Amino acid sequence: MSSIVLLVVLGAGGLHATWNAIAKSVDDRLFGFALIGVASTVTGGLALIVTGLPARAALGYLGVSVVVHVAYEYGLMSSYRLGAFNQTYPIARGTSPLVVAIGAWWLADEHLGALAWSGIVVLAVGLMSLAVSSGSLTRVELPAVGAAVATGLTIAAYTLADGLGVRRSGDPYAYAALLFFLQGPVFPIVVLSRRRPVDLTQLSVVGRGLLAGLLSVVAYSAVLWAQTKAPLAEVAALRETSVIVAAVIGAVFLKERFGARRMAAAVLVAVGIFMIAA
Repeated sequence: MSSIVLLVVLGAGGLHATWNAIAKSVDDRLFGFALIGVASTVTGGLALIVTGLPARAALGYLGVSVVVHVAYEYGLMSSYRLGAFNQTYPIARGTSPLVVAIGAWWLADEHLGALAWSGIVVLAVGLMSLAVSSGSLTRVELPAVGAAVATGLTIAAYTLADGLGVRRSGDPYAYAALLFFLQGPVFPIVVLSRRRPVDLTQLSVVGRGLLAGLLSVVAYSAVLWAQTKAPLAEVAALRETSVIVAAVIGAVFLKERFGARRMAAAVLVAVGIFMIAA
């Protein structure tokens, strides 16, 4: 992996943690994700005018990715409704490199060395520690942890689908544009179909939602580009260094308690991720 790709993926991880924190901060999360979808649709549509469509060979993978992305966003909403950001986000993001590493070996013939597989073990220990960061996994925490793990599985699924698809697209920007254009309208349509009043006078909420959408477009477009330049498992692993950014955001800006056990678990997750990418 070149230094440019490395920096792009690390930057994408930081942007991803930021837009997720913004989404968590919006109380009406369905409305918040609808605003993210508006930004995604508009940005993708404008980009398609410039890029045109990706190659036909990529369309099947893209279709799968659109469906999985919708499931992923629903999983995020559920996770953030049920649990704290600095617990659910690291579990969701940390779950995916494990699955991507195995999936990339099986589907893309990408092989990891002994250090990387050792990193997977460290990462798994960190994830289990995050799940029981209060000392034991209480019945109250189970729904949030379960939703976060399920979200992590959707992350792995769309990472593999997009990694294989974007390499067949002929143009990663065209692939990204069509992906955002197709997945974006789902939650806006859901909000409109419910015919409930939406207070658009809350400009701060609208602004935060649209900003989160734009950041998500930039972050994932960068990841898609990187997947054409480096192995999927390495990109997926490095991207999840966002868990450290998320930990800081959760503690400083969202005022969520971040004890010593959770800090140690987050460090283990980060160490495991770096070992996978080394």
